Amino acid sequence: MNDHPRLVPAVRTLSLLFTGLLAGAFGYGAVNVAQTFKAVPLDVRLTFHTALMKMNGPVMQTTMGLAMLSSLALAVLLRGAARRLAAVASALVATSFLVTRFGNVPINGRIKVWAVTGAPPDHAAILRRWELFNDVRTVAALVAFLLLLTLVTPLVRPSR
Repeated sequence: MNDHPRLVPAVRTLSLLFTGLLAGAFGYGAVNVAQTFKAVPLDVRLTFHTALMKMNGPVMQTTMGLAMLSSLALAVLLRGAARRLAAVASALVATSFLVTRFGNVPINGRIKVWAVTGAPPDHAAILRRWELFNDVRTVAALVAFLLLLTLVTPLVRPSR
């Protein structure tokens, strides 16, 4: 039995909101921004990437933090299979944060330097690695959101 029945709807709503925002932001980035990066000249990509990261840094870190905390809080409040789903969602959000922090962010720092000094000969491989990290964190955030959706949306409707 749930000890905090009044908290669950609010925390569930917040976890859906923040994981949805995170998955949506990463999804938009993967489908639109990353593909646009490939279509423009390298100097344009580097300049835009650097400018984008100035804004993305605080916004995405805040969104990741709120998504992780709200889904973890939901796991604490729930029981049984629902608790496990919320806990896995929280772990997936944490994965997106760790991939960002230790995968994308260091490469973003290199890109910032390249925007001023020029890209090194192996830049294409490094940019492909950034894209791989981007895909991993996007999938992690999307799966986290989908798991939390299963807590509020039955996958199979009972027959009448």
